[in-house]
Amino acid sequence: MKRLTITTLLAVALLSGCSSKEDVIPDVPPSNLYATAQTALQKGNWTSAIEQLEALDSRYPFGAYSDQVQLDLIYAYYKSDDLALGEATIERFLRLNPDNPQADWVVYMRGLTHMAQDRSFMHDMFNINRFDRDPTPSRQAFKDFKYLLERYPESEYGADAKARMIFLKNRLANYDLSTADFYIRREAWIAAINRCQQIQRLYPDTEAARQSLALEKTAYEKLNLQKEVERTDKLMKLNPAN
Repeated sequence: MKRLTITTLLAVALLSGCSSKEDVIPDVPPSNLYATAQTALQKGNWTSAIEQLEALDSRYPFGAYSDQVQLDLIYAYYKSDDLALGEATIERFLRLNPDNPQADWVVYMRGLTHMAQDRSFMHDMFNINRFDRDPTPSRQAFKDFKYLLERYPESEYGADAKARMIFLKNRLANYDLSTADFYIRREAWIAAINRCQQIQRLYPDTEAARQSLALEKTAYEKLNLQKEVERTDKLMKLNPAN
């Protein structure tokens, strides 16, 4: 008898897992499946809800519940931290249903999903605030919320989107400030100046913009640019950092 390779064993395990999952979901009418999924959603049992909704989506992709199933999956994926699946479902829904009455909510959920991608379990557990980590998800979330406000100005999610944009703006400004500080420590004076000016241009009303003036002044001093030092010093007096 030939020995099974690790790859074969993994494949068998995955197939068994898929088979057992299908066996768990009974072959019942779509209305029953949907009712079961709604009960799970109301109880916050995201895993069960997702199983029911995915089965419904797979078995009846063009059924009466199709759009609502997608909306429910977006929410359940978000709540269960299945962010990649949530994002894929959002993109699919917006592509197929651009004029859906709940499209503004889907765009809002895309922003929330991208925001959630900018954190990790370890950061949450130890309350770590890492401004220097890659802000790409936050940058995308900012674009999502901005698009929501422009495309759906009357959306009920607009007020919350605006509040989140303020948070995200500070997040992005702090990342650039951390980068400017890195350049200062590496004595990359021109790069530091450019990054500080970028903060002041893109995020002028943030604390990071005010703090960047001190870094910019240091870089000018190191380059012996006295006129720029004096100009920056005046700006610092007009905009004192907290």
